[in-house]
Amino acid sequence: MKAKFIELTLGSYIISHGYNSKNKEMMEPIASDVFSKKIIPISRIKSVSEKYILTDYVDGRWIYWEYQEDYDMVKKLLL
Repeated sequence: MKAKFIELTLGSYIISHGYNSKNKEMMEPIASDVFSKKIIPISRIKSVSEKYILTDYVDGRWIYWEYQEDYDMVKKLLL
């Protein structure tokens, strides 16, 4: 059975509030000095880069979380 959640150590993040009338993404960066463990439903994950994991957020927004783990480890957890 495939896992439905993964645990990651997350820090700073960027909230995407959608796009303005000029089709420019409206971003709200939130800085954090500390990382903390969070459990994320795999169904909310949209993509993973070497620095960020992109997930669904509230009201149709997206959130880019900075994560501490190694990219290859995260990739293995998801595959």
